[in-house]
Amino acid sequence: MRNIETIKKASLITAIKTPYDSQGEIDLACFDKLVAAQIAAGVDGIVVGGTTGEGQLMNWEEHLMLIAHSVNKFSDQLVIVGNTGSNNTREAVKATEYGFASGMDAALQINPYYGRTSEAGLAEHFARLLDIGPAFIYNVPGRTGQDLTPELIEPLADHANFVGMKECAGHERIADYERKGIACWSGNDDQAHDSRHQHQSHGVISVTSNLVPQLFRKLIDSPNEALNTQLQPLMNWLFCEPNPIAINTALAMTGAAKPVFRLPYVPLSEAQQKQGMELINQIDSEMVIGGNADLINPVDVKLY
Repeated sequence: MRNIETIKKASLITAIKTPYDSQGEIDLACFDKLVAAQIAAGVDGIVVGGTTGEGQLMNWEEHLMLIAHSVNKFSDQLVIVGNTGSNNTREAVKATEYGFASGMDAALQINPYYGRTSEAGLAEHFARLLDIGPAFIYNVPGRTGQDLTPELIEPLADHANFVGMKECAGHERIADYERKGIACWSGNDDQAHDSRHQHQSHGVISVTSNLVPQLFRKLIDSPNEALNTQLQPLMNWLFCEPNPIAINTALAMTGAAKPVFRLPYVPLSEAQQKQGMELINQIDSEMVIGGNADLINPVDVKLY
């Protein structure tokens, strides 16, 4: 396990996709190829079983297996962040304990969603999880229905195991945290470049880097307005439906993963795929995981 200061140096972390085989089970061979491509592109870390990796569609056995597998295969090359958060504090505690027992570097912890709680309940939820080991706290009000405000986070940031925020509330929030010494990673790909170079974020936890990790490495390493502008349409397309629908579709279109989907996720429509194909194929195929994109043959699609 890495110490917190080492974890904070990870500026590009990919929220890695979980691929499935033709029976709808986790395809570890494909997963390993996807992660190896991230390593080759210079990515610093991965979040395993996050929203993009569909931890919400896994049972805990699958979820914890994938974290342990990632540690076993890749911990010498990547920061391994396990999404062990839950809206059930007892489940989150148990999963986080198992994740650290497997050797993950840090946990990703979210606030209770749907069954929302009070500010006092949030503080206790996170305090118990931080006691277990290093953690990123993830603020994504669009998914949880509740903003984690600075008034809540700033006292938690004093905890010895607090790594920082994955923050989706925008540049102003990120800049304010960073001025106060609270590390922040952008949770919005389309804002990642400016958050990094104009508002001093530590980096990004990215969806788009699943598809174009080399380009995202460039985007984070140094100011590049031209590249940022070039990638904006692709990033917008990747969020044309709730994540991870479009990234799942994109990686199937490039052949990087099988067109196997766990419900309630289904592929993008043919019209949406055509939009994405045009955007992806404007990019040098060597920069795209899987290469050139094509429409998915509906006959090949499997839904589980």
